[in-house]
Amino acid sequence: MFEFKLSAVCGKTGARAGEFVTPHGVIKTPVFMPVGTLATVKAMSPRELEEVGAQIILGNTYHLYLRPGMELMAEAGGLHSFMGWNRPILTDSGGFQVFSLARLGKITDDGVKCRSHIDGSPHMMSPEWAMEVQQILGGDIAMCFDQCIQYPTTRDEATQALERTTLWARRSKDAHNRPDQALFGIVQGSAFDDLRVRSALELIEMDFVGYGIGGLSVGEPHEDMYRVLDVLNPIMPRDKPRYLMGVGYPPNIVEGIARGVDMFDCVMPTRNGRNGTIFASFGRMNISGKKYERDFSPVDPECDCCLCRNFTRAYLRHMHRCGEILSARLCTQHNLRFAIRLAERAREAILAGEYPDFIKRFHETFKDGPTNEEQT
Repeated sequence: MFEFKLSAVCGKTGARAGEFVTPHGVIKTPVFMPVGTLATVKAMSPRELEEVGAQIILGNTYHLYLRPGMELMAEAGGLHSFMGWNRPILTDSGGFQVFSLARLGKITDDGVKCRSHIDGSPHMMSPEWAMEVQQILGGDIAMCFDQCIQYPTTRDEATQALERTTLWARRSKDAHNRPDQALFGIVQGSAFDDLRVRSALELIEMDFVGYGIGGLSVGEPHEDMYRVLDVLNPIMPRDKPRYLMGVGYPPNIVEGIARGVDMFDCVMPTRNGRNGTIFASFGRMNISGKKYERDFSPVDPECDCCLCRNFTRAYLRHMHRCGEILSARLCTQHNLRFAIRLAERAREAILAGEYPDFIKRFHETFKDGPTNEEQT
C-alpha cells in the first residue's frame, strides 16, 4: 500500500527526486506540504489548494482532538471526508505541542499531563493517545509521539528527550494497527551530532515506513541545521522518505533538499501572507511599503499564481492597508504556490542533473529581508 521509489539522486549533493505511493495518491518529491492545523489551511479552500499544486496537507492531532473532538470526527468518517480533501494527509503526533505549550504540562516517561490552552481542562497525551487519535483522523501518514525540546539546550536534556522519544516510538509502533496508514518515526537529538546519529539508528532498527527529522527550526543557526542534515544524510535509509518537520523558509528548503530531505511543512507561508509579507523569486517583500503605492507591476513576474497573473502591487498594497480579506487570501495563495513551486522546480533540476546549478541560481537571485523603505 505504501512504496517510495527514487527516480534520481544528485551525485554532487544528496538531492533526491522520488515518488511516494499512498492510499490517496502518489506524492512526487521533493514536496512542500501546507499546514491545515484545524482541518483547514487558513484562508484557502480545498479547490484553491489544488490550484496551487498542493499534493498533501497536514492536520494537527492535538488541536483536532480538542476541537471538534474525536467523537464527531469518527462520526464524520475521518479527516478526508470531514474537510472535503481527497488527496493525501499527514497528521502530526502532538509532540510539538509538548514543546510549544510546555508551560501547560508536565512531561514524564508515561506521557504529558497537560491542560487545554482553550479552557484549562486536564488531558493526558501519550504514544497510545497519539495513535488512537491519528487512526480516527485517518491520515495517510501518522507520526510517532516524540519530545521536541528548545534550543539551546544542555546535552543531558537532549539525551533525556532522545531516550524518551525512542521509548515513545516503540510504544507508538506497538499501538498503531491501521494498515492503510503509514507510521513515521522522528529523529531527535538537538544540535548534538552523535545524539542525532544515535536517535536515527535506534529508529531505523524499528523499521518505520518513513522518518521525520524533528527539533530543528526552533531557533538554532541555519548552519547547525545544515550540519545535522549532513550528518544524517548518509545514515537515513535510502529507500524511505525523509521529512524535515516545521521548515518552510525558502533557503532552508533548497539546502535541505541538497542534504537528502524529501518533505517539508511550515506555517510560514500562510502566517506571513496574512501579515502582508510575500516570498518571491527575488526575495522577501513587505507589501505595505510606500514604494509599492504606484507600482502597477505584478508582485512576482515569474509566478503563475492568481495574484501574480491578475493583480498589481499597488492594488495589493491598497487592500492590505485597508484590511481587506482578499489581501490575506491572495498573499496566502501566492506564498503557498511559491513554496510548492520551489519544490517542483527543485525536482525538475534533480531529474535533469542540474541541482548544483539550481542552488547557485537561487542564492544569486533570492535576497532576503525588507528594505527600510518597505518597512514604512
